[in-house]
Amino acid sequence: MPAKNILFVMYDQLRFDYLGCAGHPHLKTPNFDRVARKGVRFTHAYAQSTICGSSRMSFYTGRYVHSHGAAWNEFPLRVGEMTLGDHLRKQGMECWLIGKTHMRPDSEGLARLGIEVDSVIGARQAECGFDVFVREDGLIAQGPEGFYSDQQPYNDYLRAKGYEGENPWADFANAGFEDGMTASGWFMRNAAKPANIEEKDSETPWLTREAIAFMEGARQKGGKPWCAHLSYIKPHWPYIVPAPYHDLYGPEHVVDPVRSEAERDNPHPLFKAFQQQGFSQAFSRDEVRQAVVPAYMGLIAQCDTELGRILDYLAETGQDRDTVIVLTSDHGDYLGDHWLGEKDMFHDCSVRIPMIVYDPSPEADATRGTSCDALIEAIDLVATFIEIAGGKVPAHIVEGRSLLPLLHGEIPDDWRRFAISEYNYAQQPVRTRLGVSQKDAHMFMVVDHDWKLIHAEGGFRPMLFDLRNDPGELVDLGADPDKADIVAMMYERLARWARRDAQRVTMPDDLVEARFAEGPRKKGILLGLFDEDEAPEEYRSFYVKPISAKAG
Repeated sequence: MPAKNILFVMYDQLRFDYLGCAGHPHLKTPNFDRVARKGVRFTHAYAQSTICGSSRMSFYTGRYVHSHGAAWNEFPLRVGEMTLGDHLRKQGMECWLIGKTHMRPDSEGLARLGIEVDSVIGARQAECGFDVFVREDGLIAQGPEGFYSDQQPYNDYLRAKGYEGENPWADFANAGFEDGMTASGWFMRNAAKPANIEEKDSETPWLTREAIAFMEGARQKGGKPWCAHLSYIKPHWPYIVPAPYHDLYGPEHVVDPVRSEAERDNPHPLFKAFQQQGFSQAFSRDEVRQAVVPAYMGLIAQCDTELGRILDYLAETGQDRDTVIVLTSDHGDYLGDHWLGEKDMFHDCSVRIPMIVYDPSPEADATRGTSCDALIEAIDLVATFIEIAGGKVPAHIVEGRSLLPLLHGEIPDDWRRFAISEYNYAQQPVRTRLGVSQKDAHMFMVVDHDWKLIHAEGGFRPMLFDLRNDPGELVDLGADPDKADIVAMMYERLARWARRDAQRVTMPDDLVEARFAEGPRKKGILLGLFDEDEAPEEYRSFYVKPISAKAG
């Protein structure tokens, strides 16, 4: 029997390897590990993009970036794009948001179609298909042109708790205190300071309380099964965390960066351009990493504590027996690896994501506490959730594949042989630095267990990494003539993927098959016949019959 509810938990900018169950030598994450012991940890899961907005739009549509078109932050998801909520509601399951989506609505499209944003349809279109319990995208930044975000329920909460000011998010939740002044988390030298806020009032515990309030309300109300997307804001920067998490870890717990001097010696032009970005220059300095990484680890530890509160709530109310739990991230964080900051390229620390799935159904008993190295893509979750809800995956729309066979101990023979990710840097300064046109400012990654190829439009050579012999991705073999056959193989895969049928979203595969089987003659289309005798008898009466007179 399918499980009743789905708790879809996403952390923002959480690296795949910064968990205890993933082998981090210092970071303790007992509650992530607790879910991993009950479920399956997918070790080779990849985001469809390494920027928040486009990655999330793939998570929420089950489609590649090339298909849904929301290629960067602030790029609207077009009206009419089918989302997780649309698919699940067809199966009688509610779909709710608690936290962040980074969604921007297609306001022009809504207006063109006469859809009011405050209507049920309009609200769901504007909120990426979710019904909203609470939406908070975080990053309540403020500058000369105003606020970055105009939705601020967390700031409203802080003001109600007595944190005064125009922007308590910036003054308290993401700032320390020094000599009577705010010590903003935007300045990484302050990362080791405790945030100037009661821990229970910081972002992660606040959102946990909202999630428990939603689940408790749903439990008491009964009714339809639900999918709740609990989307945390952390451990995304600003890198600052309240006590006691601010000093759980110190410089002695900072693992060495994965990088080599050779990576700065005549690197690929695009790699070099990203190394020259300001945040990459910062994270190339040891003092920055020594300050930031412990705070990042503290933020993860706080996330783990709050996950434990949710797991305890589910267990205490008996809902753990009928709730699927998914833990994942939209992308990773370089943290100085490969002389980079942020998440703009396709090294594993950026594009590979945690993916832990607990399925309480008996069919999953055989895989509890195991890991699976099959190639997983973020878009697989929509397909998985549709099947959990009892539906059939519409393969002409959803490009991912259900994980249920893998959760139940079976890897289909036709499981994917490679994974794809995309990144559009048209709005990044590196585009002008390289002299690349807006249309060419696009990268693709093709990866399997052995090789990773990165293609950049604009006439650049490819990058290539031998993942078996160079798991740190330190040696770029893209220009090595001895690897020309590997490059050709990976390019053929990219071309095969690019040729996929991704836009026939209004004609289901089974209907195409049915029409093929029945043929056009059932509707009287008779092609290639020379005379009446060649037509089957059942059709002749429609076209061969007496008529009394010539018209007119």
